[in-house]
Amino acid sequence: MEQHPTGNRLKQLKQRLGKLSFRTGVVLIAICIVCYIVSFAQMLLPYSAVTKGVMWGVFFGLAKTTQYAGIAVLGATGIKRLRNWMRRNKKST
Repeated sequence: MEQHPTGNRLKQLKQRLGKLSFRTGVVLIAICIVCYIVSFAQMLLPYSAVTKGVMWGVFFGLAKTTQYAGIAVLGATGIKRLRNWMRRNKKST
């Protein structure tokens, strides 16, 4: 049985993202947070509703893309590592 070409591309992308470092994953998650903030903060700007809608779509799309890419880069062990780091910092404050 032959596999669909899109499935091959997704596998290749996942393999490439999996080869990136933990630090790269953390940077992607940080960019994701910034994009989420910008996607909703732009509503305070004095632009038309259409412009705001387009800006929201672009920044929300970027946020989702970087979120999923960051999760793919970090993987399950990276997410556990990040949670442990956040817990340690929370206890120290």
